[in-house]
Amino acid sequence: MKGSGTVYRKNFSLIVAFLILVTVTLIIGLIVAYKFTAQTVENDFSTKKNSVADPIINSYTDFSNKIQDINVYSGLLDSASAANYTDSVFHNFSFVSKIVFYQIVVGNQNNGPADKKNLNISLKSIYQYYPKDGKPNRQKNENEINQNDFMQMADKFSDYIASYDSLKGPRADASFETFYDARPGKIIFLNEPTPEVLKTYHDLQKSGHAKSFYKQQNMMVFYVDPNRLKFKNIHPELYQRVSKERITYDPTDIDRANTITGEVALIGAFANYKLYFRSPRDFLIPEIDHRFMPVGGVIFLIYFFFVLIGWLIYRNLAVNLKLFKLQYDFINNFTHEFKTPVSVIKIAGSNLKGDNELTDRQRKHYGKILDEEADKLNELMNKLLSFTQLENKSITIKKDKIKIESFVKGYIDTFKIKYPDFKLNYNISEAEIFYTDTVLLGSVFQNLIENAYKYSHPEKRELFINITLEKRNIIFSFIDKGIGIPKNELNNIFKKFYRLENQYNQNGSVGLGLAFCKELVNFMGGDIAVRSKVNQGSEFIVTLPYEN
Repeated sequence: MKGSGTVYRKNFSLIVAFLILVTVTLIIGLIVAYKFTAQTVENDFSTKKNSVADPIINSYTDFSNKIQDINVYSGLLDSASAANYTDSVFHNFSFVSKIVFYQIVVGNQNNGPADKKNLNISLKSIYQYYPKDGKPNRQKNENEINQNDFMQMADKFSDYIASYDSLKGPRADASFETFYDARPGKIIFLNEPTPEVLKTYHDLQKSGHAKSFYKQQNMMVFYVDPNRLKFKNIHPELYQRVSKERITYDPTDIDRANTITGEVALIGAFANYKLYFRSPRDFLIPEIDHRFMPVGGVIFLIYFFFVLIGWLIYRNLAVNLKLFKLQYDFINNFTHEFKTPVSVIKIAGSNLKGDNELTDRQRKHYGKILDEEADKLNELMNKLLSFTQLENKSITIKKDKIKIESFVKGYIDTFKIKYPDFKLNYNISEAEIFYTDTVLLGSVFQNLIENAYKYSHPEKRELFINITLEKRNIIFSFIDKGIGIPKNELNNIFKKFYRLENQYNQNGSVGLGLAFCKELVNFMGGDIAVRSKVNQGSEFIVTLPYEN
């Protein structure tokens, strides 16, 4: 009996929908991840440009700190010590192209160009230094060098002294504005006097003491050349071109729609310059792909993980569906097997208890029917019971001494009587005596011979039993010329409740015979295997430990 096909139907549309959903999710995930990666690269383009400009800014900061060292000399620099100082500046800061050193005298003699009341700020000497050899170029007359820088610093210095509060001391912001002046291309620095000296300057400027007063100040002008600035494109994967240009620089050859640009303003004496960064969008694609690959790999791993989970769920459902189908078929077939003898017994019983008188022949006939059908029921129940006992290991093997030829011949004779059209032959090599459980071995013979008859074409019902010894094993081969077993079914035929889907499994099979044989053989310490070709026949090979 075959169950309704709708009971076991697999919802392939649900499987396809799951695969489509996971695949669409994968595609969306890849697209979103790629766009996110592209946006990250563009963000890095904007943020990492500072790391390219940092060496310039850091070098300029170090240079500014180096300038402050002039304060250490307290105005006592001369041409030789100034040469040593400028030599270290040229050595460490290649963008400094020239340094002009001013020796300034501050006193109360009214003979200078920056006379403010009683305070006079005048030039003593001027020296120029170049990075060629680090030595003073030559002493120049004051008239040979543009003195505008000196005049401006002198005016600021005088104003600062005039507003100096001797009680509160100098203000930091006013000091920086007075003694440090950064302009495009140069930095002017005048050493800052101590508070005591500043107080003296302030008092002298206000009251004008007759006593002679004389103090030196040092001023330097550092000329910087932006063309000598050194920087390196440390992110060539982001920036195709990095250039240093004046702020007025406006490139006209840039395709704004397809080019990413950025800029970083420089500081101090380089404030009129910027670093310009430029990359076509296509230039960033290799970097985007490089960063996207691990992200895409993770997404694919997640995708395959979900597909694997789906496949495991599907396989589990398929196994459960197959098991349900086998159990469903077993119940149907088992019910049928019980129902047939029960129906026959009921009919025979009804006839026996009927009002009509029966002849002795009729009574014997009905009695025989009742006996045969009861045997069928008993055999079926015993098989189920034995199977359960085998699985629970509740059967004890009894080792009986049997003569193999007599044992085999007994079953052959029985089946020849039961099936007159069944051709049975055997061959025994070397083996004569075998110690085994005759009941268990007999059940194996019973089932394999019965299957050979049941699953054979009516005109090819033949079975050859070959018994040989091999090392320490005895081999029982049951070779028939039946319908054969498809190759894809060979791994399933020893499973409980499993039946081949063909017309031959409708003859009272519940799918327990071969599974029962495997359990018996394994319980006896042996193994069972099968070789088969469709429409040519099958060979069941039972291997058991041999003891003589």
